Amino acid sequence: MTTKQRYESAREIYKNIGVDTDEVLNRLKNVAISMHCWQGDDVAGFEGDGQLSGGIQATGNYPGKARNPEELMADIDKALSLIPGTHRINLHANYAIFAPGEEVDRDKLEPKHFTKWVEFAKARGLGLDFNPTYFSHPKADGLTLSSEDESIRKFWINHGKACLRISEYFAKELNKPCLMNIWIPDGFKDIPADRMSPRARLKDSLDQILSIGYDRNLVNVAVESKVFGIGVEACTVGSHEFYMNYAAKNNILCLLDNGHYHPTEVVSDKIPSMLLFSDKLALHVTRPIRWDSDHVVLFDDELKEIAKEIVRCDALDRVLIGLDYFDASINRVSAWVVGMRNMQKALLYAMLSPSKKLADLQNGRNYTELMMFQEELKFYPFGDVWNYFCELNHVPEKEDWFKTIKEYESDILAKRS
Repeated sequence: MTTKQRYESAREIYKNIGVDTDEVLNRLKNVAISMHCWQGDDVAGFEGDGQLSGGIQATGNYPGKARNPEELMADIDKALSLIPGTHRINLHANYAIFAPGEEVDRDKLEPKHFTKWVEFAKARGLGLDFNPTYFSHPKADGLTLSSEDESIRKFWINHGKACLRISEYFAKELNKPCLMNIWIPDGFKDIPADRMSPRARLKDSLDQILSIGYDRNLVNVAVESKVFGIGVEACTVGSHEFYMNYAAKNNILCLLDNGHYHPTEVVSDKIPSMLLFSDKLALHVTRPIRWDSDHVVLFDDELKEIAKEIVRCDALDRVLIGLDYFDASINRVSAWVVGMRNMQKALLYAMLSPSKKLADLQNGRNYTELMMFQEELKFYPFGDVWNYFCELNHVPEKEDWFKTIKEYESDILAKRS
């Protein structure tokens, strides 16, 4: 049977439980996922020695890492050619591209330092998202926006303001809203004597950044929490409770990274509660193994549950989905493709579920039938619908895309030293 024939058979099967697969595929093709640029070069950026700090580690030394903007953009192009649909690129501020003699520190960054990224995105119909980079810098050796050193804090406040202007530039140039997400590594290795003062300084710093004013129709500002990190095991200043309250009070977005919580917590359970009180929500989807280890996103249970909650809450236009992982132990382009396709697969899997029927069973307390039906759905021909979606979008189906990765590694990546 051809891919289309298998799809037509699957379409009839899903039709019998009230799911229109043609409509599902139309919805899925319009979901833009933000693909993080930093998987391509292990979060090194273009500032110099690329030494990571702030509790960030990229383990492994697989050959072929991108060494400059041209190589990183080429690798992004290759990955996107194997991923269905049109998406977004998520940049960090340390990926500024300077002309010779034009280098500036992070507090002096301007839109012109990202012109080549805008040109890249515009030529491909992509959106751009942005992140101030509060790590891997001499002035990030300790606290940043919560620092008791006013000169250090001022530097990072000015960095945040600069990034807000750059985010607005992205949105205006590309005619697509930009998500600007703030994450800081601030915290304490051992039990602190004062938890409130650093958080009061962080609050003031964020207030100052947002005070410059920006077009909220163009830029969605988000704040991202973390439970702990390397070197800040005892206390992180930017906790979930701090940022959830700050976001609510200031009408900005809370960003949930599913690696940034206690291992017994799941982000999928947080999504519906957050959506009850927020117009929009942002996600960084990763795969933690015991802690925030940023492994490549797999088609696992929590990914499927995250996608189910987005779809069940009818929130595809309210949840801004981005990926966040970096694995230097495997082919980096393959890592992008696996993660992006898995996020799309999870959304498709959720869309193919008869959500109303399942909710009716729950509301009617028909828990036995609900359990049975949920289990049987796991064996419905989801894969045939996914393969047809790939065919419609002119990208390889099943594992056929990996042949292109192997050729790219042999022809391009292996020649990088």
